[in-house]
Amino acid sequence: AALLPSMLMFGVILASSGLLLMIERGILAQVGPPPPHPPAGPSRRDGRDSPAELELEVLRDTRNRTIRALCGQRSMPRSVWELPPGQRRTVLRHLLVSDKYRFLYCYVPKVACSNWKRILKVLDGALESVDVQGKMDHKSDLVFLGDMKPEEISYRLKHYYKFIFVRNPMERLLSAYRNKFGEIKEYQQKYGVEIVRRYRKNGGNSAGDDVTFSEFLRYLLDEDVERMNEHWMPIYNLCQPCAVRYDFIGSYERLHADANHVLEHIQSPSFVRFPERQAWYKPVTAETLHYYLCNTQRRLIRELLPKYILDFSLFAYPLPNITSEFCRQ
Repeated sequence: AALLPSMLMFGVILASSGLLLMIERGILAQVGPPPPHPPAGPSRRDGRDSPAELELEVLRDTRNRTIRALCGQRSMPRSVWELPPGQRRTVLRHLLVSDKYRFLYCYVPKVACSNWKRILKVLDGALESVDVQGKMDHKSDLVFLGDMKPEEISYRLKHYYKFIFVRNPMERLLSAYRNKFGEIKEYQQKYGVEIVRRYRKNGGNSAGDDVTFSEFLRYLLDEDVERMNEHWMPIYNLCQPCAVRYDFIGSYERLHADANHVLEHIQSPSFVRFPERQAWYKPVTAETLHYYLCNTQRRLIRELLPKYILDFSLFAYPLPNITSEFCRQ
């Protein structure tokens, strides 16, 4: 219970019209962070919840209260049909459908969405196993809610189990940066070349494979959120948690435990399990995030926060600590 006041205060700040001014003046730094996302842990045999489970209960309760507070405001959409056409197209093309198991999953790039897509393909019979090797096809053998008729969309939104998985916004951005500009030539050529040309003096000869993290953040600052690539578009804009009332919000920090919860709820076959992390995958650790944030101009990070503030607050993630004291550690 002691963790609740700071998060309730966070929710109040979120709902206020002076949010951006508070960020500029550094007032948010005085607000206690939300409770950390606790690791998955076994229940105690004596029937009492473990400390990690109690923390998780507080976290979810706080998150649900904050979402209800924000989404309860008159100006917020109550359904996908109240969204502007562009926003509606975005969320509907990110909602994947399983008619057999009656669920909708809003996929968020860089939050284990490839593994969830594998599961959907296995449940539909398009894949034999989640462990099948090969490049992931993100379009074929998947059913998107946006491809259905309005009455079919409304029925599934009303009657199907709906879930989403979220991740620390800065960690997700760093993951996208390292993956797309460090490994994927298509992104280097499509985005990297332009980013370097725009933000680096005499950067016209770059092949787009040497984009710095600061240059990437400057690019995000100048981008219209609604036109962003899905790999760095805010989760709020991708999945619209006010227009779509999700039954379950899982987190990247408790990926396997939360995934198992969903699989049990939809009553998937016992042989379907959430895949293990690929051996080649290089996760973003707390130390890696610390290094990148502390070697980036604080002004740049502060100016970027308003674009992702709903992801931080609605999903109960602390704002990044970029104080001199923290960065000296």
